[in-house]
Amino acid sequence: MPEIAAPKGTRDILPAEQTALRWVLETHRQVAESFGYQAIETPIFESSELFARAVGAETDIVEKQMFTFEDRGGRSLALRPESTAGVARAVVGARLTQELRPVRVHYAGPMNASASAHRRSTSRSSSAPGGSSAPWASAVCTCS
Repeated sequence: MPEIAAPKGTRDILPAEQTALRWVLETHRQVAESFGYQAIETPIFESSELFARAVGAETDIVEKQMFTFEDRGGRSLALRPESTAGVARAVVGARLTQELRPVRVHYAGPMNASASAHRRSTSRSSSAPGGSSAPWASAVCTCS
């Protein structure tokens, strides 16, 4: 019987890599929180419409790179190819802009997109949407 491998463009993060990954994630958390950023976590999948609205329905991300599927209710969902749209949805939906000014959030997690080859990456980001215009108001680190 043939061995079942990880899907194309994905990889397992094995024990030898876990120490380095945990260090990156923990360092990101510590630095972000030392500057007043709070953790936020959004679902690994979102409505496909969210990405179409956020980045444009006719962009490469929406037309060529998103992994989309229908749920049992017939709704179009997508594995998140990036995190900004979901974080913005969560911030607006929870009305965090009414509670916090500026809103400073940090987040980390897997992103899934396909370009010429499928890829999965882990991204860590800090954002201050609608906040400061300083260059450090938004930072992203992606590791494939």
